[in-house]
Amino acid sequence: MNNSVVIFKKIKPFNRSIKIEGDKSLSIRWALLASQAYGKSRASNLLKSEDVLNTLKCLKKMGVKIKQKKDYCEINSKGLNSFNYKKKITLNAGNSGTLSRLILGLLVHSQSKIKLTGDKSLSKRDFLRVTKPLTKFGANFKSKSGKLPIFIKGTSDPKPIKFYENKGSAQSKSSIMLAALNTKGNTIIKAKKSRDHTELFFKYLKLPIKIKKNKKFDLIKIKGKKNIKAFNYKIPSDISSSAFFIVLTALSKNSKLKIKDVNVNPTRSGILKILKLMGVDIQLKNKRDYKGEKIADIIIKSKKDIKPIKCPIRFNSEAIDEFLLIFLVAARASGVSYFKNLSELNQKESPRLIWGSKILNKIGIKNKIDSNSIKIYGDPNFQIKKKIIIKNFLKDHRVFMSSVIAALCFGGNWKIFDKDAINTSFPSFLEKVRFLGAKIY
Repeated sequence: MNNSVVIFKKIKPFNRSIKIEGDKSLSIRWALLASQAYGKSRASNLLKSEDVLNTLKCLKKMGVKIKQKKDYCEINSKGLNSFNYKKKITLNAGNSGTLSRLILGLLVHSQSKIKLTGDKSLSKRDFLRVTKPLTKFGANFKSKSGKLPIFIKGTSDPKPIKFYENKGSAQSKSSIMLAALNTKGNTIIKAKKSRDHTELFFKYLKLPIKIKKNKKFDLIKIKGKKNIKAFNYKIPSDISSSAFFIVLTALSKNSKLKIKDVNVNPTRSGILKILKLMGVDIQLKNKRDYKGEKIADIIIKSKKDIKPIKCPIRFNSEAIDEFLLIFLVAARASGVSYFKNLSELNQKESPRLIWGSKILNKIGIKNKIDSNSIKIYGDPNFQIKKKIIIKNFLKDHRVFMSSVIAALCFGGNWKIFDKDAINTSFPSFLEKVRFLGAKIY
């Protein structure tokens, strides 16, 4: 089976409307919280990607009853700490950092040893950021240097903790929050600003949570052991998946696109703020609230003149998954753009800050990189007229998709390997791009 794509033509002008699949972060969080809610919970528009399907597989191994239909997914649970599983089971999180880190929070009460594994990329990532604080609840972990595989054995009497989350990691924060659900007493988290989907879910479910927002940190207080009632949820479209089409439109000629029903949560939509500062024509229409989340239709028009940016670091956590795309926009800017405090990018599926620089070098855009920053020397007339090969990127779905967008916007003759990488987050990506007129072979 051919697992690469070839692109040798830029995309032609388009004026279309599309809908993107369900938000991955919300899909995984819905499933994990539904596994702790008493009764039948149902989600529509659940993302059918490998990361979400692996979440459901792990929950099934934990004894959770799950029914998957074409239009919905139903989880039937007996409530808090109701997992019922065989001894010495292995949970495989595949490529998902969200699943692997969050589910550890639900396992601090496990009474028999559980092994957590993942793929080659996930096995290179740091888990000490969650295992260290979870140990304070009373759980025991065994691993090599905080990497997968990890063995966990929980405690029957977890203790509430105080935790200072200083990396801006929503996964670390959320893991502690899930552990607090099943822990008697008050768990207190001082958390650097990061995406707040878990907090919004807790509020929607009327769990005892108090949040005090400061400029750089949020103080979160959770009182555990309150039962959760089953709940239904319609997953909005994913902003991170939408971002590929936002940038494709912005950098294409004479094009316009409407993306419907997108989750534009302010802690996730940093790319919109950054691109607006760079002069990209982006509008939000039909804005509304859905169970705490902000939803809107996004309308983008192509832009000839892109401004360089000294990117405010306050947007970093809000756009952490989109910087590969933002770097492509900076490549077309009329001047030098500077991005700093991005070391967290190298803690993703691949070292993305390094890969961002690699891609720019391959296409011929001058850039300077160090351990946590990058300076990009934009060229508004930039075009590619050479052959480019993208491979050996640890099957990072965002490296693959960003490379496709670069090929369609800048030209050149591209061969991009490991197209199955998109299955972790956005299986229909190539189908959607072809719908807009892209020639991909």
